Amino acid sequence: MPKQSIRERMLAKRRHLAPATCFSRSLLAQRRLLQTPEFQSARTVGLYSPIMNEVFTETLFEVARSEGKKILYPRVGSDSLEFVVVADRSELAHGRFGVLEPVGEIVLAATDIDFLVIPGVAFDLSGFRLGYGKGYYDRALAHQVGRGVLAGLCFDFQVLERLPAELHDIQLDLVLTESRTVNTGKQTAFRH
Repeated sequence: MPKQSIRERMLAKRRHLAPATCFSRSLLAQRRLLQTPEFQSARTVGLYSPIMNEVFTETLFEVARSEGKKILYPRVGSDSLEFVVVADRSELAHGRFGVLEPVGEIVLAATDIDFLVIPGVAFDLSGFRLGYGKGYYDRALAHQVGRGVLAGLCFDFQVLERLPAELHDIQLDLVLTESRTVNTGKQTAFRH
């Protein structure tokens, strides 16, 4: 099935999630992620601002902040993402595409993030993801040697057995939903 057909189908399913369902499943997915040793040992965590019924990340932010982790959010630059340190969610404002983005000035390289949570429209069991088609995450992470753990966060219905993948598509180490954790076997040696 072509990427655009998968994208349309998944976005329609997500759009039809009731707010209470989205909230409760998001909480379960976040709790599952919080239990991973990779998140627990990370000192620097990258999160995303959810849009269009993506899994929420507010609980992840609160726990990471309470544990003294450095937290970053992506901001769309000219043609790629930059990751900006955020100490409080009030430091997020609507940016391009209507997504909440950091307004701060402390930018870190993607290689400095121990655990990066990545949104997507669909994911597969090998760790490939289907985004919105702009390629921002793929470009930002394409040549990151020595990177930390890349984790996809989504709902169960967004995980497919296999997605069409291209050479430039990045592979994630983990995919987490409200009911399961998929370890793709791509995990790099975690660094401190």
